[in-house]
Amino acid sequence: MDFLQKLKSERIYCDGGTGSLLQKMGLKAGELPELWNLTHKDEMVSVAKSYYDAGSNIVNTNTFGANRLKYGDRLEEIVKSAVENVKTARERSDNPGDKYVALDIGPSGKLLQPMGDLSFDDAVELFAEVVRYGSDAGADLILIETMSDTYEAKAAVLAAKENSDLPVCVTVTFDEKGKLLTGGDVDCVVALLEGLGVDALGLNCGLGPQAMVPLVKRMLEVSSLPVIVNPNAGLPRVQDGVTVYDVSPKEFAGHMTEIAKLGAHIMGGCCGTTPDHISKMIEMTKDEKYTPPVKKDLTVVSSFSKCVYIGDSPVVIGERINPTGKKRFKEALKNRDMEYILSQGIEQEESGAEILDVNVGLPEIDESFMMREVMTKLQAVSYLPLQLDTSDPKALEEGLRHYNGKAMINSVNGKRESIESVFPLVKKYGGVVVGLLLDESGIPDNSEERINIAKKIYAAADEYGIDRKDIVFDGLAMAVSSDSKGALVTLDTIRRIKSELKGNSILGVSNISFGLPRREIINSTFLIMAMQEGLSCAIINPNNELMMRAIRAYCALSDKDSQFKEYINAYAGTQDDSVQSVKKADTVTDDPEGKQSLFMCVEKGLTEKAGELAKELIKTKSAMEIVDSELIPALDSVGKRFEKGELFLPQLLTAAEAAQTAFSVIRESMSGSSETKKGRLILATVKNDIHDIGKNIVKVMLENYGYDVIDLGKDVAPEEIVDCAIKEDIKLVGLSALMTTTVVSMEKTIKLLKEKKPDTKVMVGGAVMTEDYAQQIGADSYSKDAMGAVRYADTVFQKGV
Repeated sequence: MDFLQKLKSERIYCDGGTGSLLQKMGLKAGELPELWNLTHKDEMVSVAKSYYDAGSNIVNTNTFGANRLKYGDRLEEIVKSAVENVKTARERSDNPGDKYVALDIGPSGKLLQPMGDLSFDDAVELFAEVVRYGSDAGADLILIETMSDTYEAKAAVLAAKENSDLPVCVTVTFDEKGKLLTGGDVDCVVALLEGLGVDALGLNCGLGPQAMVPLVKRMLEVSSLPVIVNPNAGLPRVQDGVTVYDVSPKEFAGHMTEIAKLGAHIMGGCCGTTPDHISKMIEMTKDEKYTPPVKKDLTVVSSFSKCVYIGDSPVVIGERINPTGKKRFKEALKNRDMEYILSQGIEQEESGAEILDVNVGLPEIDESFMMREVMTKLQAVSYLPLQLDTSDPKALEEGLRHYNGKAMINSVNGKRESIESVFPLVKKYGGVVVGLLLDESGIPDNSEERINIAKKIYAAADEYGIDRKDIVFDGLAMAVSSDSKGALVTLDTIRRIKSELKGNSILGVSNISFGLPRREIINSTFLIMAMQEGLSCAIINPNNELMMRAIRAYCALSDKDSQFKEYINAYAGTQDDSVQSVKKADTVTDDPEGKQSLFMCVEKGLTEKAGELAKELIKTKSAMEIVDSELIPALDSVGKRFEKGELFLPQLLTAAEAAQTAFSVIRESMSGSSETKKGRLILATVKNDIHDIGKNIVKVMLENYGYDVIDLGKDVAPEEIVDCAIKEDIKLVGLSALMTTTVVSMEKTIKLLKEKKPDTKVMVGGAVMTEDYAQQIGADSYSKDAMGAVRYADTVFQKGV
């Protein structure tokens, strides 16, 4: 039976882990498992056959780490051989069930720009190469797995869809807090992947089945697609030099039975699971009722780490990143003054915006380039979703392709030309699109004709396969100074969008008052009237307190602000009629004159401004005074918020970049003096592991805290690390590993360090590591993230080890 057809009617079973089985077959410590597709074909066929015989419908190719970065010109040979091995196993298996070959695609091992050095377009091509080889060899579907960043997952999905017609399934890896490496949660993952049109989505690795239950529940609540669940067999530990997992086949199957009862559609295993785990799981779950995915009527936009649901209460969309009527902003666009542009986003976020409108259209600039530039840098300093606001299809595609999340799109209208240029992009990349209620005849002067255009847009969306829940209609606020009945027509249109179409609405509120004095009075009153008619989204200036008061008061009075939390948070302790009294924690401007401090620029990731302020400060303060009073406190503040989950990796890294820029300025001023470092240490990704994401993040943070880091890179032999530690008399070594099969290299390195240089401390980290696991392989410390590494380094060097 066709894979997608089968998924509509019954539960599908995946295979389990591969690395631990290969180790039992003789895979040596640090040996590259993908090479076994060529050198140990019989063993690879045997592993795949054992899973088919256990009852798996889907068996993955041994290509998790296969990409050109690791295998160069041998990549095609490895991928095609891997597919052929699984196809051979399928032919030899006696399992009578449907059997599919899944082309397995794992992470690239790199962090994507702007956080890392791999561009998004290069990542797409990196994955595309594997897709082309695997598709040509006869894979039945593509499984993109173990993704910890939605941006990299998006690159892999686009590569799959642009280079094959195969079904695409995606699984991501969450930590124990239910977060991705870059801060995304279940809702963000579902929003992005559903928008991209994958065929199934879910989670794998990182956690055992019991720990995955809450995540599975949430995913089933918000996903309209089939949900995949492939847990580890618990947490890893080392026994006799081999990585083992403690969850037995029976215990694993018991937990998976609970997950089957929740409604999971595709189930299997990951690290530590074996054919016995899969066989027992199938035995205990095969009779559990299968319920096909239920379509969820949720209108949602997302960034890499935040989702905004449209429909329950009014959503504030900040309008300030737009040159219309803003001379200062036009100048910023012309001069590429990114610091000013970013400051507009930060200020709106702090004032209460939930989505940021991004319009960079000026006749004299390259709008496609500027859209990508502004959008990318905004996503580095703000976690808010963005509304891409452009009438240029090229600029829109550039933005949608490189946006990390499910964007809001402004806009489409009832003209066929508009529909044909915008809807194909919405279908490919996903998004919630604003439908302007105008067409070839212009803007109707009555609600009836506007509603008819809405129906026409809905019908066109149906033609393109775009869900109606992803359309938000703009009722069009027209200036009442030229048409006194204009507001009434708009309000009636908003009412009918909700009552007749059961849809969501949006308004650019300030248009209503054009040409009138004291415009904020008209605007805030009109906004209240529109919300009473069911307005879903308001494009406003969130820095205008009258507008924000109107929204907060309305939500409080209409029971949309549970227990008045938002209202009290904004106004508790403020004075009556004090427009500027609203509490804004951590604002960009921190004194009465609105001057920016170096502390604040580092905290907000304003790199250029941080450098400028450092140049000013060094004229009146000593270098160490600036470091101690501004830079380190700012990094500490960011680090604490990161540890609390109040901000995420992109903001952590942009803050570090801003601090690094300021440090560089300070160093330049210290001519002739020697800079004091807190300590020297080594960082390395262990032998045969090319995944250096975690190591690179740790390096950035340690350097910004004053440490001298010797970065030995990735795929580093134990002997090289030890020789360097001895030669440089290093007191602390940090080791990183992503894959189970390379932890043995980490253990070997630690053992050699303890033997050859016993006074050196070792801290370890990586996706497969835990505190207990670290202790078992002899590490002195386990750091779950970059800030943990900084804290341990401080401990080591303060003690004078």
